[in-house]
Amino acid sequence: QVQLVESGGGLVQAGGSLRLSCSASGGIFTSAVMAWFRQAPGNEREFVAAINRSAGRTWYADAVKGRFTISRDNAKNTVYLQMSSLKPENTAVYYCAADKSGFWYTGQPASKYDYWGQGTQVTVSS
Repeated sequence: QVQLVESGGGLVQAGGSLRLSCSASGGIFTSAVMAWFRQAPGNEREFVAAINRSAGRTWYADAVKGRFTISRDNAKNTVYLQMSSLKPENTAVYYCAADKSGFWYTGQPASKYDYWGQGTQVTVSS
């Protein structure tokens, strides 16, 4: 019954901002590490950001540090990705992911996540 559903994607000009949301169902949210990945056409899925179960720690890919912010609201079973100073190279499908173990380590690959959303398209024009 676990389901992750992303929303908030769209078309934005370079330098603009978007906030993505991921709603989770199935009773795993409060115990899971949540993360965002993205995949551009022809590329591999790459890590963007992660947040632990209590929201006390966050991790970011070097490419997005200072521009993207991940947060979560456990009462609403929702994780967010606030994106600012967007660049055309940020164009991708953005995916929400959950690690049910509740533990996370630097460099944890996509294959270690247990659940995935269907993705939301973000397109940044120049």
